[in-house]
Amino acid sequence: MNEDLHPSTTIHHVIGIGLGPFNLGMAALMDSIDDIHCLFLEREPEFEWHPGMLIEGTTLQVPFLADLVSMIDVKNEYSFLNYLQEHNRLYHFYFLEKFHIPRKEYNHYCRWVCRKLDSCRFEKNVLQVEPLEHEGKTVYRVTVEDMKSGTHEHFLTENIVMGIGTEPGIPEPFREHLGSKVFHTSEYLSKRQACLNGETVAVIGSGQSAAEVFLDVAKQQQISGGSLEWYTRSNGFFPMEYSKLGLEYFSPDYIDFFYELPQWKKDALLQNQELLYKGISAETIGEIYDHLYERSIGDVEPPLHLQAMTEMTDLSWNGDTWTLNGKQRISEEAVETEADVVILGTGYQQRVPVFLQEMNDVISWDESGRFQVRKDYALDTSLDGEGEIYVQNGEIHSHGVGAPDLGLGAYRNAVIINQIAGREVFPIPDKHVFQTFGTVSEHNSSYAKIR
Repeated sequence: MNEDLHPSTTIHHVIGIGLGPFNLGMAALMDSIDDIHCLFLEREPEFEWHPGMLIEGTTLQVPFLADLVSMIDVKNEYSFLNYLQEHNRLYHFYFLEKFHIPRKEYNHYCRWVCRKLDSCRFEKNVLQVEPLEHEGKTVYRVTVEDMKSGTHEHFLTENIVMGIGTEPGIPEPFREHLGSKVFHTSEYLSKRQACLNGETVAVIGSGQSAAEVFLDVAKQQQISGGSLEWYTRSNGFFPMEYSKLGLEYFSPDYIDFFYELPQWKKDALLQNQELLYKGISAETIGEIYDHLYERSIGDVEPPLHLQAMTEMTDLSWNGDTWTLNGKQRISEEAVETEADVVILGTGYQQRVPVFLQEMNDVISWDESGRFQVRKDYALDTSLDGEGEIYVQNGEIHSHGVGAPDLGLGAYRNAVIINQIAGREVFPIPDKHVFQTFGTVSEHNSSYAKIR
């Protein structure tokens, strides 16, 4: 059940902060639950999913069933298949015969869901969340700035769900130089024109975003001219793990196993699992290789350079171009190159929620300054009472590699919703995959008792 956005003493059951796919999925799943009053706030004017990387021809890296709701409620009206039906695209999709849908279509699907949900409100910037006593119990007061009017509003809620996402990870040597010619892949489409004037372009990083940008620039430069270099500190331009049994690591079963490990083992495991979620899709690698092959026909030396095992550690402006300095990590030889444009495919990092600053003393942090997150995705705090602050995609250190995966979003939402409702709204099976990660006797997916 959805509440109108009028500041009052009405106490919502939950307020979601941020409207990316995970909180949007929660809003969609909650829409049919009559006894939960919810509200979702987003500071941007409309839903946009990685707008800087909606490159023509790019697709999701997960099957279409990893939509907002289907993996927990396949009959839900906000499923991707229902979106196709309402847009008269079922036969088009049927003949397409692809599990991985275009990113552009996924973005359009999410925007369609937003328009249908009264609980989703945009241009609402959350400034502060603070606990207070209200009518004998602890609730949270949420202070919100209306981006249109500039006025402040206050709302009360029993629970908070943070879905504020991540932010670009910019290595320290590059931060001071960010601008029109040095930028993160997240801004690529808005700044792509800088790459298309016969310029020398350097791409740094070896994940999916860096690979897609490299390929797009290479194709564009066939027309506009220019040269392109690609550097990564990784040992190679390797594919992401995508075997069927490998994909089972993105399951509730693996979360159960991972969560019970001591933190030092979790951190060590994550260091060795980067290719589960940080590599390049085999399809993109194939496209890049095909492009290199085509452009080298007839003994042509295309102005394209790929170099692995090389870490760029310094960037400076020499008056005409950017100078990049680094070293080959294995031979330890110095590397220097010049570029007109530098694009950073250096990944993302957890966004620090400024609105929780007043609660830093009551939130439990681990030795690395990260949230201590309970198995049901609630932050561990010293507060008394039943209300919780839940986190979406901020728990990779506690719950494992599946935290940012769209395929686990509906499952995590079901766990949280069941806790907020105090009953099993969405049944959650004990076993989802064929393999066992720990021992059979240790397999246990139980959560804290539903309140």
